[in-house]
This record gives sequence, C-alpha cells and structure tokens, in this order.
Amino acid sequence: MSLPAATRRRWGLEDGGSVGYLDIGEAVLLVPGGVERLRRDLLGSVADQDWEAARDGFGDPELANE
Repeated sequence: MSLPAATRRRWGLEDGGSVGYLDIGEAVLLVPGGVERLRRDLLGSVADQDWEAARDGFGDPELANE
C-alpha cells in the first residue's frame, strides 16, 4: 500500500516503518508504529471505570460470567 508523501512525512514513515491497522468495517484505521503500538494505544484509551463496567457485565450478571 502506498501513502501520499505528505502523510509519510507527517508520521515519520519516509524510510518505511511499521504500520498497524484496524479494519472497522467501512474503513481501515492506520497507526504508525505497528500492531503493538496500536494495541497499547487502544488499551490505554479505556478508562478504569469502563474496564470495571465491562468486568461487571454492564449490569447484566449473565454477561459478567461470560
């Protein structure tokens, strides 16, 4: 895949480099830095209270046990 020159310069990809991606159905999200950076950034963006709500099944006890 090729990216426009301005995009490569902006994200420091002029000499190549790792790019992570996330297929979200109607689009693909590209993340400079590769899959590990993508994973770290995504996990870091979820607040502690949101993790707690997910662990509790969002109020559904059956979902909490899944």
